[in-house]
Amino acid sequence: MLRNIAILAVIVVIGALGGSWYVTRNAGSDDVFAQCRMGAVAGGTSAIGGPFELVSETGEIVTDKDVITEPSLLYFGYTFCPDVCPLDTARNAEAVTILEERGQIVQPVFISIDADRDTPETMKEFTEIMHPRMLGLTGSAEQVKAASQAYRTYFKKQDDGDPEYFLIDHSTFSYLVLPEQGFVEYFKRDITPEQMADRIGCFLSKM
Repeated sequence: MLRNIAILAVIVVIGALGGSWYVTRNAGSDDVFAQCRMGAVAGGTSAIGGPFELVSETGEIVTDKDVITEPSLLYFGYTFCPDVCPLDTARNAEAVTILEERGQIVQPVFISIDADRDTPETMKEFTEIMHPRMLGLTGSAEQVKAASQAYRTYFKKQDDGDPEYFLIDHSTFSYLVLPEQGFVEYFKRDITPEQMADRIGCFLSKM
């Protein structure tokens, strides 16, 4: 009797472990990009991204539907940024160039968080220096804030500096957004152009 109980207990444990493995293994089975993802997002990827309306570097009002027509790499910064933004944007541009050499096309997008100073003309000058296909977007304070909130970015103007040459504290993530899927991944500052290109390439190969 005791032997039968022990055998039954083993069967129950094996069954429980098997069920746990099945649930764990299949939890993300519907995610075609599962093997490409490196970071987790609270609330899932659907919690980041969404509609926005901004002004392009050519002065036209555009929406997210107008902008995200191909795989795009978004970065929120400002052209008067003395160090972080130029470095991050140059890194993104280099990653895009690497992908181009591999036959994979990604559009780099620079979205301004500085509605006071970043005019369409200023944005165009900046993006032309960074990459020939980079798109610069700006807008009113309300438009910029709405786009920033959609992507959960942070920015705050430093009020203790020069009223004309002020700095802006801001988050520094870059976002990979696909036309059909929306936001799929973010990248931190410590990633190299080659690493970024490899990870983006993984997503593109699954489309």
